[in-house]
Amino acid sequence: MKKLLIVLLLIICGAGAASAFVDSYVIDRDKLPENAKNMLDEYFPKAKVSMIKIDRHLLKKTDYDVKLTNGTKIEFNNKGNWTSVDCGSKEVPEGLVMKTIRNYVKKNYDGLKIVSIVKKTTSYTIGLSDGKTAKFNLLGQFKGLESDN
Repeated sequence: MKKLLIVLLLIICGAGAASAFVDSYVIDRDKLPENAKNMLDEYFPKAKVSMIKIDRHLLKKTDYDVKLTNGTKIEFNNKGNWTSVDCGSKEVPEGLVMKTIRNYVKKNYDGLKIVSIVKKTTSYTIGLSDGKTAKFNLLGQFKGLESDN
């Protein structure tokens, strides 16, 4: 009987601890870090939030996946800094793409739009409106192009 009680207690405690790391979904912008709210206000002032997924990780800090009613998807890290922006077929706001990268795309892929951007610790990856993906280093120097087809 004592063993059964201990096992039940462990199960209840384990379930409680596990639930602390379960993702949650909200639409309230106030649940976002200040940097994320500021970014949305600056670059997507008219867009409304349709969903915010708050990812809680056991060993990693919380991050945020935001979907806007216009279809744009934005990921933020735990500090509220954006890590990726996917505007579908629409152009990523100019201010989110470093000038060097914008100039390279304009010169070499005139007529194409930058529709997504991923910012990593060592590089940028941009998606072009023709489905190609271009890689750049943190200085904005072109490192390669690959097709998604």
